[in-house]
Amino acid sequence: MVGPEVSEAGSDSAGLSSTAVKMLRFDPAEHLPQNIYKLMVGCVVPRPIAFVSSIDEEGIYNLAPFSYFSAVCSKPPTILFCPAVRLTTGKSKDTLRNVLATKEFVVNIVSEEIAAQMNQTAAEVGPEVDEFALSGLTPLASETVKVPRVAESAVQMECRLREVVTISAEPGGGSIVIGEVLRFHVREDLFDDYRIDPTRLNAVGRMGGPTYCRTQDRFDLERPR
Repeated sequence: MVGPEVSEAGSDSAGLSSTAVKMLRFDPAEHLPQNIYKLMVGCVVPRPIAFVSSIDEEGIYNLAPFSYFSAVCSKPPTILFCPAVRLTTGKSKDTLRNVLATKEFVVNIVSEEIAAQMNQTAAEVGPEVDEFALSGLTPLASETVKVPRVAESAVQMECRLREVVTISAEPGGGSIVIGEVLRFHVREDLFDDYRIDPTRLNAVGRMGGPTYCRTQDRFDLERPR
């Protein structure tokens, strides 16, 4: 493996840049996957957290956080999260196996009030461990799926699996899990004409390493017409 190259950005023949700035250049093929992971989670910030509840074929509950998480579209309402293959063990989280088996899952939004409990479920424990019990969070029956919701979460989305796209099964690889939202549950005090009050939601985001961020410092920009 080699270190990063240094490049200097100046103006080219098309005049795209006029300020010289020293940049480090990385070819992913020349660096360890764990180092590329550090680059990605440090650059793609802040990341929302999908706190995914699932259930295995024996009925054991599972809870796990995923910060590779996004909305896809609103008709039908669709979201995705990306379980990775662990660099340390070469195994995926139990969530992926559960979702493939049952075709169901729930995404619970993480507020600061339950951040510590969410972090407890990130421990690498066996599939026989119920992370609701591990974290002290409360399972709440869903309406359209067998998977329980997290009662302490202010927003919960019951989902049916639409598709799993496997990018790589190698350590550091992962899959894209795409789910259609069958039911939204939103705490009443957050809701106003289909808008969610971000202050009351008090969501947290993921940065690099062990660092998280709050969402209380915000600013508005009106979209140009």
